[in-house]
Amino acid sequence: MTLPFTKPVKVLLLDIEGTTTPIDFVYNILFPYARRHVKAYLDEHTGSANLQTDIRGLLEENTEDDKRGLNPPPIDPGGPVLAEQLAAYVHWLMDRDRKSTPLKSLQGKIWEAGYRKGELRSQVFEDVPPAFKRWREQARFVCIYSSGSVLAQKLLFAHTEAGDLTGFIYDYFDTNIGAKQDAGSYLRIAALLERQPSDIVFVSDRMVELEAAASAGLDLLLCVRPGNDPEPAPINRDVVYSFDEVLP
Repeated sequence: MTLPFTKPVKVLLLDIEGTTTPIDFVYNILFPYARRHVKAYLDEHTGSANLQTDIRGLLEENTEDDKRGLNPPPIDPGGPVLAEQLAAYVHWLMDRDRKSTPLKSLQGKIWEAGYRKGELRSQVFEDVPPAFKRWREQARFVCIYSSGSVLAQKLLFAHTEAGDLTGFIYDYFDTNIGAKQDAGSYLRIAALLERQPSDIVFVSDRMVELEAAASAGLDLLLCVRPGNDPEPAPINRDVVYSFDEVLP
């Protein structure tokens, strides 16, 4: 079916996990890979300038968690086992599914090494590549907004089982723009794209994100995929089960 939109759609803003990509791939392959390799990666790269921003961010977050009485694994910034302590804290954050910007940035770097070694190959739903091609032919822009870092997003779409899809993607946004549950994040994305919020359709599997986007004036689609967590039935919101339904 063709979904009705009240205004012309110029931008498709897409979530990744549970929208373009199976949740199982993220939780059963990507996250365990990062968890297994974080200590070795930190051992090798702790002194790298490329990693210092992530390390500072993790140290600051650890301090805040401690002040809040959350009892995170302790870290001694000048200690001889910094990499080991950072790895323990990363595991602690992952156990809580924390949408931490430095954590996501570090994970992206670990996955980059995995993709380069040929140890990772990403998955997208089979309707995603033809939809990307169709929307480009329709002169629409595809953008990605995920809690994963921009680096991780680019790596995922560059190394899919269907080939490199990055040529179809206009821009990428992560939590540096703001939280996905914050309406202001979507206003900032619209401003950066030099579009009105009403020009953009946000597609996600999470109603809390969709409602935030709706507050910013975006149009919405709830994406229901195999393996997704159940979401409350949306009121006056369109639901899609495949990108084949979206602007065919």
